[in-house]
Amino acid sequence: MDKKSSLRELAAFFGRLGFTAFGGPAAHIALMQKEVVDRRGWMDHQHFLDLVGATNLIPGPNSTEMAIHIGYERGGWKGLLVGGACFILPAVLLTGVVAWLYQRYGHLPGVDAWVYGIKAAIIPIILAAALALAKRAVRTVTLRIVGIIVLVACLLGLDEIYAMFGAGLVTLSLYMARNAATRTNGFFPVLLQIPAAGMNLRIFLIFLKIGAILYGSGYVLFAFLDKELVAKGLLSRSVLMDAIAVGQFTPGPVFSSVTFIGWQLGGWQAAAWATLGVFLPSFLFVGLLNPLVPRMRRSKMFSAFLDGVNVASVAIILVVSWTFGRATVTDWKPGLITLLSALVVFGFPRLNTALVVLGGSLLGYILTII
Repeated sequence: MDKKSSLRELAAFFGRLGFTAFGGPAAHIALMQKEVVDRRGWMDHQHFLDLVGATNLIPGPNSTEMAIHIGYERGGWKGLLVGGACFILPAVLLTGVVAWLYQRYGHLPGVDAWVYGIKAAIIPIILAAALALAKRAVRTVTLRIVGIIVLVACLLGLDEIYAMFGAGLVTLSLYMARNAATRTNGFFPVLLQIPAAGMNLRIFLIFLKIGAILYGSGYVLFAFLDKELVAKGLLSRSVLMDAIAVGQFTPGPVFSSVTFIGWQLGGWQAAAWATLGVFLPSFLFVGLLNPLVPRMRRSKMFSAFLDGVNVASVAIILVVSWTFGRATVTDWKPGLITLLSALVVFGFPRLNTALVVLGGSLLGYILTII
């Protein structure tokens, strides 16, 4: 496989992905896996899986961090910036337009009909990615057992962060029990503190703190925002609910909802500072962690820990797929879209998944008007 990609190639790839990646982090990672591993051969399944596990070890939006990881792998520090920025930028621009319309007219544009089919179409995409990653993650009987335990525990409501770190600690403990004389070698990322200045310092610091400590999905983000903004009287809960809706119907990372919120707090400048604050920690964390991932894999102890995190990550993606499917397929219309999407995804595995997403959107729109 090629060692590097041009910055133009990375910008084009992640820009297109940013405009077509609907459905949340699990769906985004599924799209990346299909494009980066299966179609382009930029890395093998095992290394992609290790990067997925690594994103789960640090705070921030997982799919954005995967884009940053891939950009770094393919283009160094410049690729890190280009990959992350081009994946984020489409969602930020679209959210900015919606935020301006909302501020001007007081309501959201009508897009529900077009989004109706997207949610159903991406379920098989997520499932296909999880199955492909599972082939590399569950290499031993022990990992299969850990994966099943995590799957059941998450279905019963265990927090995904506890599940991932718990699985890693279990596999690490089993390795240490088998190799009692092994010496421990640790790597600890250094947290960088970046000073900020300007009229929107408070907004920047609020979102910087959220981006630096938040684990989990976009729904966890909204819980943080409720605590940091609504509870302190900076934002109404109705605007926060509208921000949640914006995050669902725009492509790219759900964290782009902060652009919408920032705009309502103080126009485009506040939107820019909020967006910078929430995404900046991801660039810093990935820049620090990425060079350590191969060393973690070469270290037998870290490798054992990473194996546990990886199998837990796959189990969590499966749980997301199941939960998302139950919430989405509520009658025959989304069920039909999901079935047709599955036939296309599994029947034509090399087909660009953006076509599946667009096809689901079109079919969803047709079914809502008949």
